[in-house]
Amino acid sequence: MAARPTWKGFLKVSLVTIPVRVYPATESAATISFNQLHDECQTRIQQKKWCPHCEREVTSAEIVKGYEFEKGRWVVVGDDDIAKVKTESTKIINLAQFAADDEIDPMYVDKAYYLAPENAMAADAYAVMREGMKGKVGIGKVAIHGREYLVAVKPHKQGLVMYTLHHAAEIRTIDQIDELREVRGKVSPAEAKLAEQVIASYEGALDLATYKDEYQDGLRRIIDAKVAGEEVVAPKEEAPPKVIDLMEALRRSLDQVSAGRKPTAKAEAEPVAAKTAAKPAAKPVAAKSAAKKRKAS
Repeated sequence: MAARPTWKGFLKVSLVTIPVRVYPATESAATISFNQLHDECQTRIQQKKWCPHCEREVTSAEIVKGYEFEKGRWVVVGDDDIAKVKTESTKIINLAQFAADDEIDPMYVDKAYYLAPENAMAADAYAVMREGMKGKVGIGKVAIHGREYLVAVKPHKQGLVMYTLHHAAEIRTIDQIDELREVRGKVSPAEAKLAEQVIASYEGALDLATYKDEYQDGLRRIIDAKVAGEEVVAPKEEAPPKVIDLMEALRRSLDQVSAGRKPTAKAEAEPVAAKTAAKPAAKPVAAKSAAKKRKAS
């Protein structure tokens, strides 16, 4: 099924205006969703719109939008009223500022969209601006679905991608999380070096396509089994690993990586004391030397 544009308008950079379409870059249809059923008869539950004042169900045609400006007092705002809001962002994504593309904090990113040229005539100007924006991100605004969004536009392969951004007022600061206040700011050089070595041993070329949604796959297997009338057996749940000693756990992680094995929960859970006790006691150096002398004589 071909993608449908969410928005049509213009991308503007200074005096250059390019007709574009906006398409969602993500697909939610792949996610398994459930409906609510009545357990007794397996009938899908209906969500009815009910007016408690008139004590009856109302149709969609009878429903209007209202804004509560005082407790219990509402002003009705119709589609005609909303259509009177005429900001530049309803038709134009005006990129008013550019910066390095790594200056956008991922905390601010909300959703991703593709920007595509409206037609073949617009494609040439689109391609030129894409090349000119390499390594840069443009900041602007767009109004979609009755709301104005702050957006970031940057080149992506042969096109442009637009990210809707949260405003600064929507981002919680890190000091609002009580548990994070207790985290120490500095660690010992030995701890940091060992942690860096473990992390470096897992570095490699990133390909997110290799990561699958195992939870969705598991749900699909359960659904298919139930449809087929088969019994669903849950896998045995493993106990979470117990961290006995941080430095020892890091050292053992490196040992396992160097041996060609990834660290396992079982290995991490093994008490450090048990590993130490399993080693045979080393003979004193003096005793070894005395034994050699007696043998030589």
